[in-house]
Amino acid sequence: MEELYKKSAVETVALLKAGEVSPLELVEVAEKRIEETDGAVNATPIRCFDRARAHAEKIMQGEVPSDGKYLFGLPIAIKDLTAVEGVRFTMGSPIYADQIAAHSDIMVKRLEDRGAIVVGKANTPEFGAGAQTFNEVLGTTTNPFDISKTPGGSSGGSGAALAAGQVWLAQGSDLGGSLRIPASFTGVVGLRPSPGRVAHGPAAMPFGLNSVEGPMGRTVADVALMLDMMVGEHPVDPISLPAPKYSYLEEIQKPQKFGKVAYSPDLGLNPIDAEVAEICAKAAEAFVNYAELVAEDCFDLTDGHDIFQIQRAAQFAAGHGPKLETDRDNLKSDVIWNIEAGLKLTAKEIGWAQRAQGALYHRVSTFFESYELLLTPTVMVPPFDHTIRSLSEVNGVKFDNYVAWLAQTYLLTITSCPAISVPCGMTKSGLPVGLQIMAPAHREDLVLRAAAMFEADHEYAGMVPVDPIG
Repeated sequence: MEELYKKSAVETVALLKAGEVSPLELVEVAEKRIEETDGAVNATPIRCFDRARAHAEKIMQGEVPSDGKYLFGLPIAIKDLTAVEGVRFTMGSPIYADQIAAHSDIMVKRLEDRGAIVVGKANTPEFGAGAQTFNEVLGTTTNPFDISKTPGGSSGGSGAALAAGQVWLAQGSDLGGSLRIPASFTGVVGLRPSPGRVAHGPAAMPFGLNSVEGPMGRTVADVALMLDMMVGEHPVDPISLPAPKYSYLEEIQKPQKFGKVAYSPDLGLNPIDAEVAEICAKAAEAFVNYAELVAEDCFDLTDGHDIFQIQRAAQFAAGHGPKLETDRDNLKSDVIWNIEAGLKLTAKEIGWAQRAQGALYHRVSTFFESYELLLTPTVMVPPFDHTIRSLSEVNGVKFDNYVAWLAQTYLLTITSCPAISVPCGMTKSGLPVGLQIMAPAHREDLVLRAAAMFEADHEYAGMVPVDPIG
């Protein structure tokens, strides 16, 4: 029983399905592991074990859905930006420190209906702002590979929980890179799906195209399994896509030879830490085993920084603007800055960003007529000190805002294409580094298959879970 936390989600679901372990037993395993490790990493500060046990008992008495999409009682974590009925729901903000969710997000309902058991809420920065996971309500989350370092964010609690073996799967969300950055920093796998692939809500702004929900796991197969459980249309989410007619988990078990694959060491714009650059370049070279050709190339992202910053600011102003009047003293400075930046935007600037994003999408579509995948480092740097709120420079290039160092991921966000981060190496100091793989819009199957082929030839999938170090 004590070794169950080390097994992958796919392996553990097989044990559940065979009746070799019960959902109640797994809840106990998760509870024990969280209690053993969370004092060091603070990944899952909100726990709901009584609720989980009640759900486990219900699953043990119920019937398996006929569509085959079922987790049979696997414990998972949900990011604390997403509502779980009856569970504390802070969003990392003092404004909502004592809030209890009155209902569950439709994404959570779907996961629970398909046999997932929520055992806790994973920590996040306030309103998911920034890629360093800390807030004034629940504290700072650290990296299990070195608890003096950050796990990234904003799904940092999810990444740290997986790396520490607290849960087998975890949900996260992604605007600027919040599924991919913590995956890179904690040695796990994080997939940013195409907008609409994972239905969620009800949301105050349901037509947004840049923020998505997605799966995180210790292996590519685990992520494919969770995505299978998350997909499908829902009337509450107006941009939600139909579920594919195939299983992502089954698709990655069909290796293929790709055509041309592009590698960009910096997306043509960004400073990259030398050690990260070396590790990712070596990983990209390995794709000669899976593709006809690997060439250094990228689509034009010259205006990408401005597109993202304008759209992010507009989103913060729309979503959080009223809080400046009612709760300004309870907002962290970065959130205030982002809201105010949005409120200063003109219609001309917002209109330009929308047109520029459209032009970028068409450039990307043309690019993928020649290439099947784009490879690039997930993050500019390896994990850094968790007391640093955000990086102010990399390789002597100075940044003028708290999210500029996320450019490796946010520049792919604005393409609306799926992207995954898969572990591809370790620094000399023993910290994980991720390779980012992007495919055309709606082709999650391609990024998952490519990541699975790379993972199968390397040993990085076996480096988690770890006991917190430091």
